[in-house]
Amino acid sequence: MEAVELARLQFGITTIYHFLFVPLSIGLAYLIAFMQTMYVIRDDEKYKRMTKFWGKIFLLNFAVGVVTGIMQEFQFGMNWADFSRYVGAVFGGPLAVEALVSFFLESTFLGIWIFGWDRLSKKLHLACIWLVAIAATLSALWILSANAFMQEPVGYEVVNGRAEMTDFFALLGNKQLWVEFPHVIFGAFATGAFFVAGISAYKLLRKQQTEMFRASFNIAIIVALVSSLLTAFAGHDQAQHLMTSQPMKMAASEGLWHTTGESAPWTVIASIDPDNRENGFQIEVPYLLSVLSYNKLTGSVPGMLELQAQYEAEYGPGNYIPPVRTTFWSFRVMLAAGMTMILLGMIGTYKVIRGRVEGSLHYLKWMLPAISLPFIANTAGWIMTEVGRQPWVVFGLQRTEQGVSPLVSSGMVATTLIGFTVVYGLIAAAFIYLVVHTVRQGAEVETSHHHTKSGQQDRGTAAML
Repeated sequence: MEAVELARLQFGITTIYHFLFVPLSIGLAYLIAFMQTMYVIRDDEKYKRMTKFWGKIFLLNFAVGVVTGIMQEFQFGMNWADFSRYVGAVFGGPLAVEALVSFFLESTFLGIWIFGWDRLSKKLHLACIWLVAIAATLSALWILSANAFMQEPVGYEVVNGRAEMTDFFALLGNKQLWVEFPHVIFGAFATGAFFVAGISAYKLLRKQQTEMFRASFNIAIIVALVSSLLTAFAGHDQAQHLMTSQPMKMAASEGLWHTTGESAPWTVIASIDPDNRENGFQIEVPYLLSVLSYNKLTGSVPGMLELQAQYEAEYGPGNYIPPVRTTFWSFRVMLAAGMTMILLGMIGTYKVIRGRVEGSLHYLKWMLPAISLPFIANTAGWIMTEVGRQPWVVFGLQRTEQGVSPLVSSGMVATTLIGFTVVYGLIAAAFIYLVVHTVRQGAEVETSHHHTKSGQQDRGTAAML
């Protein structure tokens, strides 16, 4: 494999690995904040135990997310030096704000929250975890503003062969950002909710601390349903925006080689032949692609071959069709996982309303593996987003092969790829072991209303991290 292929593989692996922890951190932060709010309002020790139990897992996830995120920064300089030089003047602003404001705000108030159980008033301590959740959301906003620029460049001009920012507020007002950001945040809520619901279902099956985990499940499954539905609606808006910003990605995600007629069918499954640029066997739903694209039964959708000719005339000779099979199937994997999440959320919410959760053993058994669904959907969605943009690293401005470091050999990239894989494997093993140990241990029961014992244990956990 050439250096550019290995660099893409390494960046893809490390980015996907990092993004396993990011949405879980955001989703858990808000759920924990809500649980602690219930504790402050009702003065019920059950909600305090819930807050502390899920808080321990949040701390583990946060620590691993920080470590894996640092690797992302290294790769920009190691493997993507020309990309960094080209867009550094644009990326530098939002990434600096994310690190110096949002991340430090998040980590500072998280530290105060960890050590503040015995030292702060209930309301002030509660404010700390809400600030952690808000800061995590702002971090996502700044990171996504940089990614949105890669998808749809705005607020820049090219000076001496480099993109330089001319309008910071245009970067923040990027239409791509404001269809991408809600989709990611709602997906993060769903990730945290399914994680809490799945582990709560496991504890209910084992009849351990049922009062607390019943309440955890009830909160989480309602959030899971609402956030899954909102994710689907936000994704619909994002897909419609592709029709104007990146129609080639939209065509590839549908396996659409030729421009459709007045109405466009949606392809459920297809046997895609990229060599001959055609599809073999396929199952279609009439009119549905027009509905998804324009919210009406009519509307032509451009095909990849017509767009290829258009891009050749605009950008010069080259292949502008992305890996179609990967883009096509990753979209369907995301869609299947998302629809399953909505279905499980609806069933669970119905059972909560009817008071039948603990008697639904089969449903509770399904909820533990269902923890994986939002992770699958998140991963498949990002694969579609990034692979579907190829061959561009910055759409319309810089191709992927132009962004790779010129002096980095394939052997160098392969060495670091192997090293990162080994280190990430060890981190994953340690994380899973600690989470499983925490879940099996369950929530601690305090003998008084004071925070002394659990506060010391939380400080011990923080010191370990």
